[in-house]
Amino acid sequence: MKKFDYLAEARSVFDKEIAAIQKTKDALGADFEGIAQLIAGCEGKVIFTGMGKSGHIATKIAASFASLGIPSFFMHPAEAMHGDLGMVEKRDVVVLASHSGESHEVTDLLPTLSEIGCVTVALTGKECSTLAQGCKHRFVFPDFEEACYMHLAPTSSTTALLVLGDALALSVSRGRNYSEADFGFHHPAGSLGKRLHVKVADVMHGGDGNAVVREGSPLRAAIVEMSSKGLSMVSIVDAHGTLKGIITDGDLRRMLERSVDVYSETVDRVMTHSPKWVDSRDMAVNALQYMNDNRITCLPVLDGEGRVTGALLMQDILKTGIVQ
Repeated sequence: MKKFDYLAEARSVFDKEIAAIQKTKDALGADFEGIAQLIAGCEGKVIFTGMGKSGHIATKIAASFASLGIPSFFMHPAEAMHGDLGMVEKRDVVVLASHSGESHEVTDLLPTLSEIGCVTVALTGKECSTLAQGCKHRFVFPDFEEACYMHLAPTSSTTALLVLGDALALSVSRGRNYSEADFGFHHPAGSLGKRLHVKVADVMHGGDGNAVVREGSPLRAAIVEMSSKGLSMVSIVDAHGTLKGIITDGDLRRMLERSVDVYSETVDRVMTHSPKWVDSRDMAVNALQYMNDNRITCLPVLDGEGRVTGALLMQDILKTGIVQ
């Protein structure tokens, strides 16, 4: 018995689905642009619905829309017929997905949606289908081969629908000038949101938690200040709080190796002058990159007027979960 070639079959699936995506891309035109403009101008919600595999993809598309600042959710067509249609308003856009365009659970929604007066959009593979003819706007997928060897299981069609949904979501989001700051606001949890949301001021050691001594102070005072605050550095400032230098625990170790008399030295003689620093308003992820690039693990933090306002340790940024 000949051994089945799983790799050949898998590569065939990739080829067919890639071909379906390419054909869908080539079919983009006025219909797609009109739908994108319609959604961009929507004053209500963008509601997606679909049955079976199309429904699963529609759920993901709705989630992508919401994550990009476009109010959206998935409405199961069966549940819609049992009360969830109450969530639909006249100012909404309802996007109905069915490759055949004949899924009765989906097409049964059309009369009520028409009565509500909302805008309806069909995403289908059949120009003459009930769904395509029953919606105000439509995108019709081109003909392509399902990747399923029996030509039965939705494969190429659901992949094409997924990519089309991504194209719509990202086009509309960019057209509405949705920014990284907006994305961070809507994703406060997880590493993505933290990268775009957490600032240096949020993780630095500020106020009484920062280690600071005045220029001209004895070195031993700086050592006591650093150890009492549990930090690996101390900032040296002038009478106005302006940064003059820093001393790190690494500096102290090197001094002891050189037998420096820590009891007779002043901070001015041993500190690092004109040290690197970070602005309290900077994003923490950018500060982390700056630290990595310069191979340092701690930085003094300055405010908008150049005064020392805190100390930033690499370990504190890592604890936020920005990098996983």
